[in-house]
Amino acid sequence: MSTSSPVLAALNNEERRALENRLLQRQSGKCFICDKVLDLVLHAGQLDVDHIEPLSRGGRDEENNFAITHLSCNRSKGASDLRVARRMAEFEQLQDSAREAGERGANLGHVLRRYGGAKANLKLKRSPDFVEFTFADEVIHRTPLYQDRLSGMDYFFSVLPIEYLHHDDRINPRGIGTNIRGLIEEFMKKRPQLHVSLAWWAPDDGSEAGEVKVFDGQHKAAAQILLGVNKLPVRIFVNPDTNVLLAANTNAGDKLRQVAFDAAVMRHLGSTLYAERVRQYQSLKGMKENDYSLSERDLVTFFRGEHREMLRYIIDAVRDSITYNKENKLMEFVEWSGKGADRPLAYATIERTFFSEFLYRKPLETEISQGMDSGDNPRLVEQNQMVRLMSLFADVFFVGSWDPEIGGRRVESRLQKGDPIPEAHVRAWRVAREEVLANILSYVRLVIEHYYAWGGQAIRKDGLLQQTFSPALWQRLDLFLRNLAALPCWIDKNLSITVFGAKRNRDYWERVFQTGRTPDGVSVLTQPLDITKMVQ
Repeated sequence: MSTSSPVLAALNNEERRALENRLLQRQSGKCFICDKVLDLVLHAGQLDVDHIEPLSRGGRDEENNFAITHLSCNRSKGASDLRVARRMAEFEQLQDSAREAGERGANLGHVLRRYGGAKANLKLKRSPDFVEFTFADEVIHRTPLYQDRLSGMDYFFSVLPIEYLHHDDRINPRGIGTNIRGLIEEFMKKRPQLHVSLAWWAPDDGSEAGEVKVFDGQHKAAAQILLGVNKLPVRIFVNPDTNVLLAANTNAGDKLRQVAFDAAVMRHLGSTLYAERVRQYQSLKGMKENDYSLSERDLVTFFRGEHREMLRYIIDAVRDSITYNKENKLMEFVEWSGKGADRPLAYATIERTFFSEFLYRKPLETEISQGMDSGDNPRLVEQNQMVRLMSLFADVFFVGSWDPEIGGRRVESRLQKGDPIPEAHVRAWRVAREEVLANILSYVRLVIEHYYAWGGQAIRKDGLLQQTFSPALWQRLDLFLRNLAALPCWIDKNLSITVFGAKRNRDYWERVFQTGRTPDGVSVLTQPLDITKMVQ
């Protein structure tokens, strides 16, 4: 309940119940924020009445500005304005639906589909100086056509109904983060949009109609749509070279740092550019689309003006195939952008540990198609075994152990205060620390190398995962991780201050694993890690 409302404070119990009934009827029996059913009897003691528009922002202390909500919704809304909280609740529902479908999260496409967008193609007629197009009302709209002097691309400006807007998840695969709240709050304060969304249009084959695909400015567009806006201003490129737009958008988040792309998005864009370069190579060499008798080295040599970029695109494609693999159990526990409170790992940590330790980073000389039918293509083997290794790690440390409701916020501090955090959750949190995980994986590498050495087999250490592991080796890796998980240090609450209370570097944990003690002499393990014993 709002504590700053003289009107609410003056109500007796009977008047209060009457008000709650009127508000609930006005809201069709649903919570104002989450739009789920609210029952005055069943939710007695668990509901709240608050101002829709805060008094601090000019809202009135009167019934027309009151709403009834679940107590939990109002307490966790993260915004004083109930209208913002309502929009964020709607957005969180979209996020949950997207993640349940195996996607990273909601993007502009999800928002458009939820609110009636992305339904129609735009019919457009192009003249030298203008374009003409129609909507459902059949009125012919004419607007000037401009040419970008640097790129040579033609474009026009218009305000389009959202039915005609689609999201381009190829050029812009970003999800929408919770920072959309700030944009919603800005627009609620009637502050105008300072950036027009960018889109492109090209006719479908044999047609004069095509989708208008938004590739930039999706956060501002989504915020406005969530607030009920059904028409948006857009700058639309006409029949452009989409590869140029893709490269420009990638560079904005990579070289120029103009866009806050997280690392996972950059890898996805790099993977897309890799596929584009393969198609370009095939076309310029007169090859068929299904002819992959070219190597990664061929691509690097052919696009020698993009040598560094081409190397990154190749590795991005490998990383992307691993992180988006539906069999990869570990990604359920990874926060794609930064490190959230409800997941133990950040995507950047995955890059600096699993990928850094095991991915082969040089272009292969073998043809891309080699071994695809037989299953022994080196990149495919590398991808599948990385997914299996990451899933094994997830099974041992996270699946059934990590509780998102407890999360990772101040775990060590809470332990020091005596909070009852399950041991399995504490273990998961501690092994997920980047400096710890990096050292664990260095020992995983040693287990693999020693297995081959004991069998008298030569291996390529730089392309370790490109050789198919035997069932016996996978059994050893499973034993090593499970014996590692059984070490008492991961659940020792007394180590919260001395060992886990502060961020450590990799050398710190290398010393612990090698000697059993920290550099300053704190005993962590009863003895140094012994690979021979750890695989028994």
